[in-house]
Amino acid sequence: MADGKELVSSDSTGSPEFIQQLLPSAERTALLYHLSYLCLGGFPNLERLIRKRAVETQLLFGSSEALLMKCAGTSNNLVKSLLPSLKLAAEKNKPQFARKFLERAKEWIDSIVMDVKEIVKKYDEHNSDVAATTSDFNTEKEEAKKKQQQQTSEMKELQKIIDDLEAQHANISKEIQDSEKKIEEKNSEIHELINETQTNTDVAIFSMIVPFLESIISFIYKMKYTSMKDELRALHDDLTKTTEAQKRLKEEECDIQNKLMDNQLNLAKLKIENDQVLSIIHLDEVQKCLSRIQQILIQLQKFWEKVGSLLDTLKEKTSARDVWIDMKEEFLQSIDAAKEEWTKFGINCMNANKIFSIQANDAYRFLEVSPSSLSEEERMKEYQSVKEKLEKIRPNTVNPAAITL
Repeated sequence: MADGKELVSSDSTGSPEFIQQLLPSAERTALLYHLSYLCLGGFPNLERLIRKRAVETQLLFGSSEALLMKCAGTSNNLVKSLLPSLKLAAEKNKPQFARKFLERAKEWIDSIVMDVKEIVKKYDEHNSDVAATTSDFNTEKEEAKKKQQQQTSEMKELQKIIDDLEAQHANISKEIQDSEKKIEEKNSEIHELINETQTNTDVAIFSMIVPFLESIISFIYKMKYTSMKDELRALHDDLTKTTEAQKRLKEEECDIQNKLMDNQLNLAKLKIENDQVLSIIHLDEVQKCLSRIQQILIQLQKFWEKVGSLLDTLKEKTSARDVWIDMKEEFLQSIDAAKEEWTKFGINCMNANKIFSIQANDAYRFLEVSPSSLSEEERMKEYQSVKEKLEKIRPNTVNPAAITL
């Protein structure tokens, strides 16, 4: 744009579906707590401690549910109130009317940003508490090791398999991190190319109303900006290939995690017989899930901050004559297109809200039954059932190939 402001910023919220990435971690958290809980029959003090942390997580998910509902509501307000009002203001050439509604929308956005900041802080504090509990469990495990009997050859073999799988998991996690950096770099190149289209006023207007990179790319192709089409296609193809490769890595990571759980279950059966059950607590994985949720919520905070900034820019532009006279047609077209994208985002927020509602209300019912009251056979049967549910959870990735070019 003429004032040098970026049309879009380089982050991972480029699609209306980005919020869906919360769901696998939210679902895994309760199941991992459940597995850990089942392993604590005969350890009442530790059982109470993990129940406390699980209840805290459940309450935090309830707050997340409310936040997602607010995001969906704000998205609906943008579709049903702000955008129609902007359209009417443009049709009637009333910039003051537009600024009034933009100021009201900015208040909605500022409120959400404050809410997200607060819940991110709560996740940070809660994850620290879970980390402290994990440390307590590790201390108990070290004490238990001193009392353990000699490992059988079968236990040693299983432990070797588990160690190998853990090494594979560490390696593939590193590959996924590397691919994430490549995706960020490719996204940055695409952002830079789009931000160079300062003379394309309709792209500039659309980018102020719709903050999703994928939507902006699709808009550019529909408007047929051939001067940048080939370069954009090449960059997008590279991004698609890298994202597909990362998706395969994440699928492979899931397979390794499932194999780990299979062997850990077999080892657990032997360890229960040898009073070594504490070595299979899954709180470290719970921490990873909570950290992932926190990271996505930080992205959500940045997303709404970006929306607020774009609305401020749009408010500044409403004072310019060209928006209401020379660019009126482009402005009206952008508003119609923006409705569709914000509607998609609202639907995705509602879907995420429903999952967190289940997590907050139903997924922690296992806490109502003490694992100490179950027989070994009942615990193993339930452990197997929970493990199978975990295996069905696959990574939720947003695929840029979904863009119609």
